[in-house]
Amino acid sequence: MAVNTSAEAPIPVGEVSRLIGGWIDRLGAVWVEGQITQLSRRPGAGVVFLTLRDPSYDISLTVTCFRAVFDKVADTVTEGARVVVLAKPEWYAPRGQLSLRATEIRPVGVGELLARLELLKKSLAAEGLFAAERKKPLPFLPQLIGLVCGRASAAERDVLENARLRWPAVRFEVRNVAVQGVHAVPQVIEAVQELDALPEVDVIIVARGGGSVEDLLPFSDEQLVRAVAACATPVVSAIGHEPDSPLLDLVADLRASTPTDAAKKIVPDVGEELVRIQQLRERGLRSVRGLLDREERGLAAALARPCLRQPQRMVDERAEQVSGLLDRGRRCLGHLLDRAESELTHTHARVVALSPAATLRRGYAVLQHADGSVVRAAAEVSADEELRARVAEGEFAVRAVVSPPE
Repeated sequence: MAVNTSAEAPIPVGEVSRLIGGWIDRLGAVWVEGQITQLSRRPGAGVVFLTLRDPSYDISLTVTCFRAVFDKVADTVTEGARVVVLAKPEWYAPRGQLSLRATEIRPVGVGELLARLELLKKSLAAEGLFAAERKKPLPFLPQLIGLVCGRASAAERDVLENARLRWPAVRFEVRNVAVQGVHAVPQVIEAVQELDALPEVDVIIVARGGGSVEDLLPFSDEQLVRAVAACATPVVSAIGHEPDSPLLDLVADLRASTPTDAAKKIVPDVGEELVRIQQLRERGLRSVRGLLDREERGLAAALARPCLRQPQRMVDERAEQVSGLLDRGRRCLGHLLDRAESELTHTHARVVALSPAATLRRGYAVLQHADGSVVRAAAEVSADEELRARVAEGEFAVRAVVSPPE
């Protein structure tokens, strides 16, 4: 219930604590899962104190239980173990502290953990976080590599040494974090996000050596998997050994079996690249030489052709053809002229033979009236009419004498 208070009518601290305790007392018992980060078993004390932490978040609660409750699982439960407890929230009014009073503690077995991971794996796969089309390609030669690993760990040494052996100029931006325990997940997420925010980082490696299933659980945490999936920078997972397969391997853009394998897959070997460059140079030289040889042979074959070896020969052949065509044209034209001349001669002879002048030269004459009209009949001439007679060699005047009809 809400409490009516004001600056003029406040309530004491003890009353506030009492009210909070009353509200919490009305809560029932709950099953809670977490990881034990602190365990206090004082000799002779009847109460055991534990700190239960959420591996995915920076949240923890104090848990208390009677020694008899804890003794049932004392052989299997230690710091770092995951447990499920049945507890009722309690409020310690004098100090204003919230804790859980456990009445039953159950360790989470490996089989149960693996079953939960399998369910989480199917759920994330259904969202498409493990899809191949989401994988980003790695750069051929990264200039700056982000490395997330344990401090002074074998994984860090393996990655740095093998990478620099392969390519001495490679640079690293290292973030040392906890790689197991309750602090591993938030620290790894923070380091990955920090490196992803640096534009000069070309690729990020998350590396850890081998360990038990419980040790590698942080790298199967849902929050870490989603953080890696959201990265814009390619991420390489190098967790444990070849048989180990945390969920980080599935969401990462590249999975390396070991930290050493990660260095080999990310950084090219300078010796191998020099050999490859030499091979490519030789291959290029062979290709260029082959091309030059082929072109030289083609050029030599072209120069060996008669038209290029004796270029004037083509002109001479064409000159002969032109001369032959010219002679042929002249002959054709001569024949045509001769035929035309012969036809003209024959036509002229026919015209001359049929002309009036030829008739006159045979002794005939043409009579014309004074107006120049030709006399064609005797009836056209009157007696004593003066006519003109035209002969082959000229003309003269005549007088017509009309004879009486017989």
